[in-house]
Amino acid sequence: MFARIRRILSQFFSKSRTINNEPLNKVSLIVIILIDIFILINVFAGLDDISRWHISPTEAYPCYSEWQNYRKKTTKDKDYEIVRLSLPYNTNNQLRFQQNYQQAEAGHLGKVSQTCLQYADYKDKINNPEKQQIIKTIAQKQAKISILEQTNSTIQSQYDSTLLEKIAGQGREQSINQVGAEKAKQALEENNRQISTLKQETSTLKNELLTKPQSISFLTFLKDDNQFREVDQGYQQASFWYPSIQLGFQSLFLLPLILIALSVHRFAQRRGYGLISLISWHLLVIFFIPLIVKIFEFIQIGAIFKFLFDIIGAIFGGLLFLINYIYILLIPIIGFGIIQLFQKFIFNPKIQAASRLQKSRCVNCAKKIRHLDTYCPHCGYYQYIECQNCHNLTYKHLSYCKHCGTSQDSSNL
Repeated sequence: MFARIRRILSQFFSKSRTINNEPLNKVSLIVIILIDIFILINVFAGLDDISRWHISPTEAYPCYSEWQNYRKKTTKDKDYEIVRLSLPYNTNNQLRFQQNYQQAEAGHLGKVSQTCLQYADYKDKINNPEKQQIIKTIAQKQAKISILEQTNSTIQSQYDSTLLEKIAGQGREQSINQVGAEKAKQALEENNRQISTLKQETSTLKNELLTKPQSISFLTFLKDDNQFREVDQGYQQASFWYPSIQLGFQSLFLLPLILIALSVHRFAQRRGYGLISLISWHLLVIFFIPLIVKIFEFIQIGAIFKFLFDIIGAIFGGLLFLINYIYILLIPIIGFGIIQLFQKFIFNPKIQAASRLQKSRCVNCAKKIRHLDTYCPHCGYYQYIECQNCHNLTYKHLSYCKHCGTSQDSSNL
């Protein structure tokens, strides 16, 4: 197996650095490498663009994350927090929530969930100047509370220090604090009263906001289990299939390029166009590299990974690290399968030799030769081998002797 891999790699690098079996000069090789890099960058850029042609699960279900967070929260202010998210501070030239959700459909395949559009419609109904003013007032009062609490923290530390100085018998003129204990205590009590009043006013404003008809309708919608279940199931299903959809579009982008490069390469080989053959070979390799990369990415995050993840999770519980063992075994098997595919069907010397001999071409370089030529005048390759049975000369790389029909030992071909 390793000898076969080395032989394939040797053929690969030889084919990538020669024109008509003659090595490239350094300048030409550098130019081709630069072309390869430029094309490869553009291929990956094209793959990135086409992979985003279909809208993602997050774009198809834009309300899912926010809605899920709301349902998971256990804080008492969660109703106010979700309503506040419907009232952004800066409303200048801002699209409505429903319009913002629908923007994902522009120039892309797929549709935004109707339930999420309904979700956005409820948020748009909440968002009006009256409620915006309530939110601003609440924010101002909360800012005042924060300032007062910070001031209290400073005063409290000075108050504690002053008490310690008093206990130690230190005179007022020697104190490092600017405020005496009595004044500090009075300031703390006054600030605490203001904080209490502001919190009460804030609570009243929050209740006022939550009791508005639009807020009540929105919260009722959020607490509807059937509506959320529909979004949750749709999001999970979209997340399951999205990697497969991406791979499909990426394959759609790459396969025509691969087929064109392969056709040009075969045509150039038949006609003996060495430079075109070399460039088309490089293009073929460049187009295959992203395809292989994307297939491995799909294996990691796509439907196959999800399937294996679910099976291992069901059988072994938390021992999900076992999936790494599967990949350690799976990837070499896939790699070996790819090598076998190329060895047996794409770069199989027997298949190539049979096709070239039928067209009176060299079995090595595929250029036109005469029927009785034992050596190729283009590459110098010897066309024959001695049959192990009858010892007559027969064609290299063919399965049977042309004189006695004996199967040829592949090790001598």
